[in-house]
Amino acid sequence: MGAVKNKRMPRAVREQQMLDAAVRTFGQRGYRAASMDEIADLAGVSKPLVYLYLNSKEDLFTACIRREAEALTDAVRAGVRPGIPADRQLWEGLRAFFTHTADNPDGWAVLHLQARTHGEPFAAEVLAMREELVVFVTQLIAVAAREAHRDPSLPEREVAGLAEALVGAAESLAAWANAAPGISAKQAAATLMNFAWSGLGNMMEGRPWSPPPQD
Repeated sequence: MGAVKNKRMPRAVREQQMLDAAVRTFGQRGYRAASMDEIADLAGVSKPLVYLYLNSKEDLFTACIRREAEALTDAVRAGVRPGIPADRQLWEGLRAFFTHTADNPDGWAVLHLQARTHGEPFAAEVLAMREELVVFVTQLIAVAAREAHRDPSLPEREVAGLAEALVGAAESLAAWANAAPGISAKQAAATLMNFAWSGLGNMMEGRPWSPPPQD
């Protein structure tokens, strides 16, 4: 049964209620299987009102993607305290990422599964979020590398590939952690730190791995 209908509810609050219902429905049932009737009922409003506020199923899904993407990037940024060592900043960012995806499994399903598999323009919305996270992680790693090498001119492109790899690994690990029972956000973050930081630490100390000469 949907929520109790309240005609006096402010528009902004009602719209967020619709988005909450839509994220839950899209995340659990998938974009194609989700119906506007089901979303309206869960939100406690009429279907014509959903269309009035959000125009179409496609626009509603896009609004869900944008809201969930903004919430995730805001959570990661807010989780990192400036002025602490590089490994602690990375740890806090990863823990914030995995905490948010664990606390919002339907939102993560919308971003990681549904939006990516239904083509444009949905995939482009997720790509924009991902690029923002990559830029943020690149900046974190670059600052640490510049300090380690005592070279303030070290360009970000030197570590951009590492940031891409780290964000990709975090996305895959979040999907695994949400599907595996008993895996906490702290455990997921520690797993990725153990995987990534030994390599990053060696790079910071000027000991990067290199392919054998014959390769």
